[in-house]
Amino acid sequence: MSSTSSPARPARPGRKGGRGGLARLGPLPWIGPAVLLIVLVVLWPVYEMVRTSFLKISSSGFVRGSAGFDKYEQLFEEPSLPSVVLSTVVWTVVVVTATMVISLALAQLFNQSFPGRRVTRWALIAPWAASVVMTAIGFKWMLNQTAGVLNTVMTDLGLIDGPQDWLGDPSTAWPWMMFVAVFVSLPFTTYTLLAGLQTIPGEIYEAARVDGTNSRQTYLRITLPLLRPALLVGMVINLINVFNSFPIIWSMTRGGPDSDTATTTVFMYQLKNSDIGQSAAMSVVNFALVVVMVVVFLKASRWNQEES
Repeated sequence: MSSTSSPARPARPGRKGGRGGLARLGPLPWIGPAVLLIVLVVLWPVYEMVRTSFLKISSSGFVRGSAGFDKYEQLFEEPSLPSVVLSTVVWTVVVVTATMVISLALAQLFNQSFPGRRVTRWALIAPWAASVVMTAIGFKWMLNQTAGVLNTVMTDLGLIDGPQDWLGDPSTAWPWMMFVAVFVSLPFTTYTLLAGLQTIPGEIYEAARVDGTNSRQTYLRITLPLLRPALLVGMVINLINVFNSFPIIWSMTRGGPDSDTATTTVFMYQLKNSDIGQSAAMSVVNFALVVVMVVVFLKASRWNQEES
């Protein structure tokens, strides 16, 4: 019997070419929706914000023509602007620093084994799970001059002579708003640092103990350097969130009296009632400040460089 070779199957036309066409698109089909979302949610609002800052807009929302740089000139002539910018800097530095220090301590605590650790971890999520506005309003009621629980308790204990208007005076309103801002920022930052601590291999600590390194040296030379990526993430996210924080201040004081308890974000919203174009100009300035602040911080921290 003679063996016969079976005829080769003809290649399906167009299949290779179609696959090659899809391959030429690369990752675009996968990242396309994300890019489109960024364009619609981030880039387009930024464009509209910048465009609006150069327009004359009536209080009813009608465009009355181009304003050029007039809105920026009017903004920088605002007598409240220097104090608002200074308050924003102090607000950001104090809240972010306090949040990072307390979160680092809590992360160290939760990284240890102790009775009830799971319950305390769950309890820390509460300020994060609750609405920021709801939390701020809750503290506002607690600090109320006539019916607030803080005034009632402190009066009963003889700590104050009578009810105090805690949120009516900037000298007392700022500390309370900073306390609330730290309170709602702790969960995210603590869990970010806790995740960083749990990625540090235990063998490194064992080797340090064999070498005779004490606890302080181990923390400074091993824990903090290896925790640096988590610290940078927590710091950058907090810088952006705290600098742009609006719900806490607006819910508790609305930036008043006048603009004495306003940051640049709240001041921008206050300007909306009098001049939409000037408010848009403040938005552009605010956006630029955030970008510069984050870039300077990342540059100073050398986030993309390996430790020598």
